[in-house]
Amino acid sequence: MAKLISWNVNGLRACVTKGFLDYFKAVDADIFCIQESKLQNGQIDLELDGYYQYWNYAEKKGYSGTAIFTKVKPISESYGIGIEEHDKEGRVITLEFEEFYMVTVYTPNSKQNLERLDYRMEWEDAFRSYLKNLDSKKPVIVCGDLNVAHQEIDLKNPKNNRKNAGFTDEEREKFSVLLDNGFIDTYRYLHPDTEGIYSWWSYRFNARANNAGWRIDYFCVSERMKDKIEAANIHTEVLGSDHCPVELIIK
Repeated sequence: MAKLISWNVNGLRACVTKGFLDYFKAVDADIFCIQESKLQNGQIDLELDGYYQYWNYAEKKGYSGTAIFTKVKPISESYGIGIEEHDKEGRVITLEFEEFYMVTVYTPNSKQNLERLDYRMEWEDAFRSYLKNLDSKKPVIVCGDLNVAHQEIDLKNPKNNRKNAGFTDEEREKFSVLLDNGFIDTYRYLHPDTEGIYSWWSYRFNARANNAGWRIDYFCVSERMKDKIEAANIHTEVLGSDHCPVELIIK
């Protein structure tokens, strides 16, 4: 069994002051992915005994950024998706292991007033092509903050959010296309009807206390891995960020 964790930490330095390392040690994951580290190289020195560390930083300071910590050394590592316009924000890391590719991603937010929606659509097509290319070689596990609640069951107030970033018809459709191209949303695969379990809550309006959340953090796997999915969990009890960690256990 392998335990995988993904967490949008919304600023790793802030998260470290709110118990990140205690959670990291307690959960004892084989692979631990983070998004939105908001770091530049050299701004943090994490002592993670027994883990190899891989970091991707945005060019812009205090913005975006991803990392993967793994107990097993990968065969190879790569950063970004090989397209310059998409690779300036530190959004993707890929590690190749013997049996699969591990990809962590922090998908661009379409922003208020959807000012980045057109860019987001380009990104979605480029990233999906990237995943399909990997998938043609060996199975893929992709995790991270995908910045979309796929179905109405995936957020507290679907009707009020129809035209808002993260729940536009366009973004939801792109996620459907990804699934149609041979990927499985592991949480929904195992919990098709579970309601009221979310992975992100706004810092405003007491959203977390009222559980007015969105499920926008995912583990998706190549369809041919579905028999290896042992468990998929969302750890709503873990504080330290406006997101909570999500987990995948695979055979």
